[in-house]
Amino acid sequence: MATRNKVALVTGAGSGIGKQVTLALLEAGYAVALAGRRKAPLQAVAQAAGKSGETLVVPSDVSKPASVKALFAKIAKRFGRLDLLFNNAGIAAAPVPLDELSFKEWQAVVDINLTGSFLCTQAAFRLMKRQRPKGGRIINNGSISAHVPRPNSAPYTATKHAITGLTRSTSLDGRKHNIACGQIDIGNASTDMTRSMTRGIEQAHGGVAVEPTMHVRHVGEAVVFMAGLPLDSNVQFMTVMATRMPFIGRG
Repeated sequence: MATRNKVALVTGAGSGIGKQVTLALLEAGYAVALAGRRKAPLQAVAQAAGKSGETLVVPSDVSKPASVKALFAKIAKRFGRLDLLFNNAGIAAAPVPLDELSFKEWQAVVDINLTGSFLCTQAAFRLMKRQRPKGGRIINNGSISAHVPRPNSAPYTATKHAITGLTRSTSLDGRKHNIACGQIDIGNASTDMTRSMTRGIEQAHGGVAVEPTMHVRHVGEAVVFMAGLPLDSNVQFMTVMATRMPFIGRG
């Protein structure tokens, strides 16, 4: 069992927001389990952390119950507990008109973004309820799309709205078990996923415009702040975004 005081799990840890949050948590003193579908990017993140913290790399598919079960079994065996789950794994479908979207594309987004977050939350509950001291924290990666959509984003937007419902239910159901749950809604953090914004992206009025972005390190800092609160305090919802992005007043 690890000697670190706190243990975190980050899903989708191999790139983008997941990578940055992993590095920020390690720097803050957490031991971190890195989950994602591809082993090589996870190992690269763990190596990039150097000696700043203890890591456990677990290639996983969060949309598969058996894979999630195996992931949490490895965390329990290695660390003996879990203090923080950051539900971050997510994908988007191609930005095509709603009536042209295939069922396969829809299902893939729902499976990863929503079902994956539920399965990891369920497994975290089971571990957090039985560990001593009891309890822990779950932070869900929502999105600006948990509030308003972009054009041609029905699967992503629907799942991110659903994440808000999962956050609320988890927060309520976790109270009696000392499990806190909050949500961070992120807008235009500079990652591979948002690179197109610097070239121009479709707007609600039908035009195309370049959108401002912010450095992704600010997301890592925000998650570390949320995670660092005592369990009798909780950030229920936080929005961190590029100040000048078209969110307030979108459309």
